Amino acid sequence: MAHPKRRQSNTRTAKRRTHDKAVAPTLAVCPNCGAYYVYHTVCPTCGYYRGKVAIKMNEEVAE
Repeated sequence: MAHPKRRQSNTRTAKRRTHDKAVAPTLAVCPNCGAYYVYHTVCPTCGYYRGKVAIKMNEEVAE
């Protein structure tokens, strides 16, 4: 197993970790209902994907 001969400096460690941050997913506006959804996924509000019905959503009964 490899053992480091010298300790890595804090600057070098920080330079390596600059790309390890969390990134928020890109959101799009649904052309059918206007709700926000994550790209390349079915709209959770209406069930449409790329202009077609992908999932038949249950209609809520207004009482």
